Amino acid sequence: MDDSLKNQLNSFDAAQRLDALKSVRNMYSAFNMHCHSFFSYNGYGYSPSMLAAVAKENNWRGAMLVDFDVLDGVDEFLSACRYLGVKAAAGMETRVFIPELADVEINSPGEPGIAYHLGCGFSSSNVPASEKAFADNLRAKANSRTRVLVEKVNAVLPEIALDFNAVAAELTPNGNVTERHVCTAYRQMAEKKFAGDELAAYWQEKIGGFESNPVKLEALIRSKTMKRGGAGYVAPTPESFPTLEEMNKFIINCGAAPTLAWLNGLSAGENDVDRLFELHLKYGLKAATLIPDRNWRADTPEKQAKLTAELDRFVATAVKYNIPLLAGTEMNAPGQLIADDFTIPALIKHLDVFSAGVDIFAK
Repeated sequence: MDDSLKNQLNSFDAAQRLDALKSVRNMYSAFNMHCHSFFSYNGYGYSPSMLAAVAKENNWRGAMLVDFDVLDGVDEFLSACRYLGVKAAAGMETRVFIPELADVEINSPGEPGIAYHLGCGFSSSNVPASEKAFADNLRAKANSRTRVLVEKVNAVLPEIALDFNAVAAELTPNGNVTERHVCTAYRQMAEKKFAGDELAAYWQEKIGGFESNPVKLEALIRSKTMKRGGAGYVAPTPESFPTLEEMNKFIINCGAAPTLAWLNGLSAGENDVDRLFELHLKYGLKAATLIPDRNWRADTPEKQAKLTAELDRFVATAVKYNIPLLAGTEMNAPGQLIADDFTIPALIKHLDVFSAGVDIFAK
């Protein structure tokens, strides 16, 4: 605690003392229970060891590694956190098909029946022998989807066509290629082939726009070529992903906790929050997760009020069902927060609930 904060705590001005208390609470309450590493994609290029170091540097109450479709970083992360004296947990994120909600959008925009879903509390990168085939299939299917996406986008960007295997070797430590890796690769390939006005003209012709900022350009490439309506988009089918029941059996058999992932409460699948919780409880729900920053930040006061109201409703429902809440920022895109600011009015009222979730999982 620096001298200026100490002086503020001792100020005769009550308002200054209150502001100082908020700063102190935030200093000792920071955490991030949803951190992707470079084993799937991290917006800052962070490895599991780097995430552990960031947690230590910032005196986090706890941290949780969460990578898409693989457990490759679990051993490294947990070991690094133990070495540095950081309380930690590890998880995996994937997508599942929920038959009971097949006709409504849940938390994967524009994809009825498909939901982002987590398992939290994995203790090792190795899974039981009985679950190895399932884990291998998750990895293989994820890479197959991305490989098909690259083939489709290459057809409309032949001048900068990618070699999938080269992308895996150059941009990933263990071959788990995601859409965001591919966006980076297309941007870099175009920059090798074109310069200045030619580069801007190329992207203008191919995707109808250009951004000089690399982060914004990659987001535009992803939006125009890989999301719904883009040449690389492949609409998921029920066979594209494991069912919720199948995924939860894998998670439980690995000694981890099935975890509901919350978007914002605005979809038909999330609007009936009690039904959603009861459905997940049927298949072994033990925790829930959310990204606080996207549950209050908005362009207009009206939308912010709506998001905040949905956040309040979700937290209240989790508390009602005695389901721990895990909050984090993802860090799977450049510009996402390293940790949330829980002094924000929309969040500080839920800090005790979020902190309790940290204490349950981070050991």
